Amino acid sequence: MLIKSEHIQNNLTKIVGRQLTHLNEVQRLIKGDTVRVGEVNGAIGMGTIISIDEQTAMIEVNLTLRPPAPLPITVILALPRPKMLRRILQTISAMGVKNVYLVNASRVEKSFWQSPLLAPESIEEQLLLGLEQSRDTLLPAVHLRKLFKPFVEDELEGIVGESTAIVAHPISEQRCPIDCQVPITLAIGPEGGFIPFEIEKLIQAGFDPVHLGRRILRVENAVPALLSRLYPA
Repeated sequence: MLIKSEHIQNNLTKIVGRQLTHLNEVQRLIKGDTVRVGEVNGAIGMGTIISIDEQTAMIEVNLTLRPPAPLPITVILALPRPKMLRRILQTISAMGVKNVYLVNASRVEKSFWQSPLLAPESIEEQLLLGLEQSRDTLLPAVHLRKLFKPFVEDELEGIVGESTAIVAHPISEQRCPIDCQVPITLAIGPEGGFIPFEIEKLIQAGFDPVHLGRRILRVENAVPALLSRLYPA
């Protein structure tokens, strides 16, 4: 359970809404029970139920542990269809990615950029669900970039920095590296992949195309496959 700092006063926090439903209907906690809690962008610890009913729960929190270390990776992801975006944001957040760029590409439908899921509060909701799943508290930063060419030409070099830059591309000769010990900047295209022009622009920016094998995966499956290969637990 994640709690924002402004909702913690004198080590006490009030729980309502989705999290209260989870306490009542899934965990079925009562007064005196304990639950694992964390402060968003802060420490992790335990909470003791002081009171709980159908309207609210009061929890006394004791936060003493650091969250898991983030993955040393920046993900550049062509904006997927909205239903897929929800799952991918949760996955990225749960797996420890802390820096994400959602970018345009030729095969990204224009309507995707109009989705209410791109509202800051909607993005944050999915990221928080991922953090709760993995017992993490550090909220990823998600940046929206609607123009591919200016992003690659004007921003990408500064984003990559000293990291190793790779782009997932099925038509490539090099397999995706495994168990990396260095920071990575990873670009992942839309369904159908980046078009040749986009791949060429990424190569010019220092990216090496890599593949996962002969099978073509959906983006929502390719994302965890790539992350777990680059940084296996």
